Amino acid sequence: MSDRTDDQKAAAARHALHALTAEANRVRADLLKLRRDLAQAESDFGATKAAQLLEANEQLVMSALHARILADTARENLETMTRASQFDELTDTPNRSVMQYRIENAIAQARRHEKYVAILFIDLDGFKLINDSLGHAVGDEVLQHVASSLTHSVRDSDTVSRFGGDEFLVLLAEVTGSADVALVATKMLLALSAAKGNAVPDLSASIGIALYPDDGADPATLIKCADAAMYRAKRRGGGTFQFHSDSRDMSHAPIPADAALHGRAAGAVAQGIQSWQAQQASDLRDANEQLVISAIAAQQSASDAQLVQQRQSKFLAMVAHELRNPLMPMRTAADLLERARADEAMLRRLQALLRRQIGYISRLIDDLLDGARVSTGKFRLESERVDMKAILDQVADACQPAIVSRKQGFTMRVTSSDLHVRGDAMRLTQIIANLLDNASKYTLNGGNIELDAVADGDSLTITVADDGIGITSDALPRIFDLFEQEAHARAHHGGGLSIGLSIVRELTEAHGGSIVASSPGKGFGSKFVVKLPREPAERRPDE
Repeated sequence: MSDRTDDQKAAAARHALHALTAEANRVRADLLKLRRDLAQAESDFGATKAAQLLEANEQLVMSALHARILADTARENLETMTRASQFDELTDTPNRSVMQYRIENAIAQARRHEKYVAILFIDLDGFKLINDSLGHAVGDEVLQHVASSLTHSVRDSDTVSRFGGDEFLVLLAEVTGSADVALVATKMLLALSAAKGNAVPDLSASIGIALYPDDGADPATLIKCADAAMYRAKRRGGGTFQFHSDSRDMSHAPIPADAALHGRAAGAVAQGIQSWQAQQASDLRDANEQLVISAIAAQQSASDAQLVQQRQSKFLAMVAHELRNPLMPMRTAADLLERARADEAMLRRLQALLRRQIGYISRLIDDLLDGARVSTGKFRLESERVDMKAILDQVADACQPAIVSRKQGFTMRVTSSDLHVRGDAMRLTQIIANLLDNASKYTLNGGNIELDAVADGDSLTITVADDGIGITSDALPRIFDLFEQEAHARAHHGGGLSIGLSIVRELTEAHGGSIVASSPGKGFGSKFVVKLPREPAERRPDE
């Protein structure tokens, strides 16, 4: 069983390594293509900006790979810590707290399916003599061997736990009756009797059995009943098992390794074997179902990988397109600079054109860097007490020229004088400016935009609404994803990397807030609602 599990884990690890290698190869191929594209760009608008863009993209890719490595390492460390806190160090079996939890779940399942749950309390006979005469090292080897023998005597759905010292608990989940339990107890006694380690004498054990719901309805009661039954079995001389309820007394005489099953126990075991075979068939069906589910999951993973590749291709095409836009005017300006030396007015116009295009490229690089921060969660916030009323006024003034140029109506309503929050003033300004700028860009000339701020208890709600082009129901769930933009939005306002709303969500959540987008549909406007935790009012020194 363990060899097969190790093979499966090894195969899974090889598959994960293969997938990671393929992903790294695709990233390297994308970087090579980007370098070729930037080689041409260097001759047109200078090596400095191209190098900055290349560095930004390489940082984006390397940050994503680094984040994946950190996540894998953290997951492995968490799994190691979790196992250390939940499993017995010597026998590698679940500890008491895990066993308690599994018994509670098994009782809940049995209650729904009208089945029994069995708790077996196992105590090794004469273990103190082994420890005293052969030493604790041999005693530890015996306990490990006992744990292994008990585990191999039960189903994968059952649980073997070291209860303490030389005592073990076994949980048999969803058994059909006492015959099933008698079969398992007999198998355990035979396995222990046949188990001999180095210089270890024959092993025997006393087993007490309690059944849910006959003997109790909670883990503590069932364990107590099984413990009492175990002591009755031990008083009979050990090497036997005993049910707690006298009406279901199916205890055995001591069983040597080569003993034949006989009498009443033989009939119970025969019935138990049939039940066991039926359970094995059921387990096989479950395994087949899991195989189908795994195949479906693998297919989904392949689909997800293809989607990621498509998103990368879309991103690179988008960056190339945005870089191409300023190249033509910059090339034209470069050609005219020589002739414009004698024409001061033309020289000033060409210089202004170059400054605009360089500013456009600089904003593009800033967007790429912010996109990398969104992917890696590395936004740095300088937290302080901030008056959001001042920020709203500042953003409204900054966006006013664009709103006026489009002949749009703008209304701002603030219903409270205390709009203080704790956060980074620059980043909070970026949130509101991005939403208000988007509202203006995606609203037709002559449309209307509203900005509302309401303080309600411990939270501040800021709403930016417009009657612009709206958002379709298909695009709404992905509106905050990187590089996501609807076709009709691109047609209305072409250009950009579609990073802004992703940055808004990341910054809002970094401040402990939330953002929600809504829209009745295409052509019916949109609304973005930002909620931020309020900062308590400052107390005066005399209070």
